[in-house]
Parts: sequence; C-alpha cells; structure tokens
Amino acid sequence: MNQVVVNDEDQYSLWPLDRELPAGWRATGFTGGKQECLDHIDQVWTDMRPRSARLREDGAA
Repeated sequence: MNQVVVNDEDQYSLWPLDRELPAGWRATGFTGGKQECLDHIDQVWTDMRPRSARLREDGAA
C-alpha cells in the first residue's frame, strides 16, 4: 500500500505507507495501490513547474 506525498515545491510522489516520510515531504491523505496513486497524481499535478518557478514566472507576467 502506498500514499501520495507532496513537497514544499508542490511536486508529487508516492511513498510506501509503512515507511517514515523523508524530510521535506508530507502526506496528502490519498492512499492506494501503486497505479491508483499514480492515477491520482496525474489528476492533481497539472502544472509540472516547481512552486518557486510558478510564482516567479506568474509574478513577472
């Protein structure tokens, strides 16, 4: 069983539920099998730019 995790740059990944999260990552609350988690990430991670790049680019516009 896996969980979907996200970091401060709004980048997503999946992580085994039974392992401690690495520093800088937090759980999103979504859990499931590998493919379910990957499908969820595909649905929610629509802008692949890191958060800092989005803020910088959107602020320059």
